[in-house]
Amino acid sequence: MFTPKIPPPDTAPTPATSLVQPLTGLVHPPACTCHHTPAAPTAPVTAAPARPAVQFTPGSLVVAAAGGTAVVLVVGTVLVSMLLATAITAASVAVCAVVLRSLLNRPNNR
Repeated sequence: MFTPKIPPPDTAPTPATSLVQPLTGLVHPPACTCHHTPAAPTAPVTAAPARPAVQFTPGSLVVAAAGGTAVVLVVGTVLVSMLLATAITAASVAVCAVVLRSLLNRPNNR
């Protein structure tokens, strides 16, 4: 049952009887038969003009500063609330552990 089923050597394909023939002697024809000479450059290419730098108006600076401040305050509030929730959870787990320890250590004192 666990022995591999290998085909007998006489049924294995050989390179001569294979369906896929090897690629030998391929010669690609040229793209065209005409003889071209390289064209002479006509005019020098000029560089595109540089784009102007971004300029902020006083109103856009105020909006950007207010938006940045709002993002910092919101992210700070979320992080502080997550830290506070973790601290409260840790304190409550510690209190539960102390109560369980005291209940399990002194069963006769109740």
